Amino acid sequence: MTDLRDQLPPLSDIIARYDLGAKKSLGQHFLFDQNLTDRIARAAGDLNNVSVIEIGPGPGGLTRSLLAADPLQLYAIERDRRCIEALGELNQVFPGKLTIVSADALKTDISTLGVPPRRIVANLPYNISTALLINWLQQLKHIDQMTLMFQKEVVERIVAAPSTKAYGRLSVITQWLCKTNFEFNVDKRAFTPPPKIMSSVLTLRPRSEPLFPTRFDAMEKVTATAFGQRRKMLRSSLKSLDVDIEALGIDPTARAENLTIEEFCLLAKATEERS
Repeated sequence: MTDLRDQLPPLSDIIARYDLGAKKSLGQHFLFDQNLTDRIARAAGDLNNVSVIEIGPGPGGLTRSLLAADPLQLYAIERDRRCIEALGELNQVFPGKLTIVSADALKTDISTLGVPPRRIVANLPYNISTALLINWLQQLKHIDQMTLMFQKEVVERIVAAPSTKAYGRLSVITQWLCKTNFEFNVDKRAFTPPPKIMSSVLTLRPRSEPLFPTRFDAMEKVTATAFGQRRKMLRSSLKSLDVDIEALGIDPTARAENLTIEEFCLLAKATEERS
């Protein structure tokens, strides 16, 4: 089968022509290895008849792999004006498949991009990756799946179990709303410029219902309060919430890292009822 990407110039030529050196201020680390970008695209599953959303495509390494997977439509959100013209060249080989969205991903309403099902597939800008994830967790009714590359330590936090060092606010909120599946690690040498640490690819699939019922804002407040003073006992760290911890069956001498997701939901529900 013919690979349409063979008609495209090498990424190194695109970078030279458009002067696309990675900007540290935008958290950019570009991927050029097609075998690796193809592997990320495969981790996202069958993309036929799927609206795919990519964040920070840069010169278009992963973008090429996603287009080669023949999605219904690919929406590439890019705020670096230098990259937008370079990405436009892809439309010559994949006509009508790529929509370039010049915008800030943190301010983008996912529901405005294409039709369901929607999957986000991205090598995320490291300086805003956690903020992006928290944002998308509040838009899950519009998202079918997310296959994302983060710094390895962020993935470790997302998938962490209670009573471990990495367990925290991000672990609780993400696992409350999504099933997580670690895909693979990516060596820092695969990037240009190489970041200081390893990266990892993770797939998140929204649950049909949250693990336990409570409001997102209440869950955010409880986890932020508890993990903001994670070395303190709950009776001290959660004092400002004015919740009877023992009445909920939770040990007040425990610390935030010892609580299960269900126990955080009980606390969040109790704060809801007080507000």
